[in-house]
Amino acid sequence: MRDIAFVAFLFAFIGLGFRKPFLFVLCFCYIDIVAPQRLSYFLINSIPISLIVFGLAIVGWLAVDDKRDTRWSARQFILAALLLYCWMTTSQADFPVEAQEKWSWVWKALVWAIFLPLTLRTKLRIEALILTMLLSAAAIAIAGGIKTAAGGGGYGTLQLLLNENYGLYEGSIMSAVGISIIPLILWYRRHGTIFPPDWRVSLFCFALIFACALLPVGTQARTGLVCLVILAVLSLRAVRHRFLYAAGAGLLALAAIPFLPQSFTERMETIQNHKADQSASTRVAVWAWTWEYAKDHPFGGGFEAYIQNHVRVEKAASAYDPDKPQEAEPTVYEEKGRAYHSSYFEMLGEQGYPGLALWLLLHLTGLIQMERLRRRYLKTRRAEEQWIAPLATALQHGHITYMVGSLFVGIAFQPFIYMMLALQMGLSTYVRRREREVGWRPLTARPAQVPTRHPAVQAN
Repeated sequence: MRDIAFVAFLFAFIGLGFRKPFLFVLCFCYIDIVAPQRLSYFLINSIPISLIVFGLAIVGWLAVDDKRDTRWSARQFILAALLLYCWMTTSQADFPVEAQEKWSWVWKALVWAIFLPLTLRTKLRIEALILTMLLSAAAIAIAGGIKTAAGGGGYGTLQLLLNENYGLYEGSIMSAVGISIIPLILWYRRHGTIFPPDWRVSLFCFALIFACALLPVGTQARTGLVCLVILAVLSLRAVRHRFLYAAGAGLLALAAIPFLPQSFTERMETIQNHKADQSASTRVAVWAWTWEYAKDHPFGGGFEAYIQNHVRVEKAASAYDPDKPQEAEPTVYEEKGRAYHSSYFEMLGEQGYPGLALWLLLHLTGLIQMERLRRRYLKTRRAEEQWIAPLATALQHGHITYMVGSLFVGIAFQPFIYMMLALQMGLSTYVRRREREVGWRPLTARPAQVPTRHPAVQAN
């Protein structure tokens, strides 16, 4: 029955795309996030549905979409340079077979990030993409939230629809993504028009935020907790009563502690001392290995270069270990082929200094771009402009939260963040296009341009 439901939904989605080709774009985003082909048992799991819809989206845009006002941003050229560089490192990778396997989906994520902003020509399209991303991620977050609230969960044991570490179905990745989309959820609650704001939309948005906040508890991912703290601090910039907000957040955190599982609190305590946890201490050792590796291989070793690492780790005695009793003395471990567990070291080890520089430049310019938009439209008095600054702020806060989470999990090429980058580029080019077309500027400190009533009306 589940396979039939997936097939019916996908065929309906794809069928509507032949009438409105932009729906192919939304359909691909849904497939890339939810991966229904992996949730299916036999009907669509053997069909390259992702590649098919990918092609339909591009062909539909080329054949039907109006391209007269198409504008490219500098970040699309940075993405193109990163794509070319990754192709070069893949052709000379230390492990060609494994590198080719990762390259088979990385190139698609990068090409999609270059293409997607070209389709975001209107506010409705921007909003439709946001809604699709939120609802697709919600399918995973809600399942995880319900299981956590019902008493399930645990480090490496919470099943998020799919029982494998693929994409957003990996606990640490989904925790980071779930927290990073909270600003977009709050934006949609106030400024969405596809589903106009009312009590039902507000109820769903708050329930989804609660489910996202439960993900770090259910997955027991320290990354999620760090992201939650970072987002709480960033939110101080967007609230009016900051002291009241800070006091309320502190009280809420204190009130939640008695309801948290003991295993969660014990695992979070290992943040204070990475040597007390084997996983954390191994990550630090792998980072040190990667730093030394990059000195000898400044252009990187290609995708999956971590396979060759060999590190020696000394784990201090700790009261927390999910599988073993407390150890009285430090234990020495030897680890081989351990993943980077950091996007920054992932880029350094796989793509070297040039790849890391391009990747950092891509993200840094996005954050600066959103800050410019935020300041430009923050005090606008036109009703049709008042959604721009909040969206720029939401994308910036979500982006920063994601980048902080990237410090502790290898998600440098996770497709979801590239969709967020495409949203930033689409918003920027949309605003720039609108301004240039009508010689239009945000209305803030120019009261003479405020539309006035007719003189006859004023006389009355």
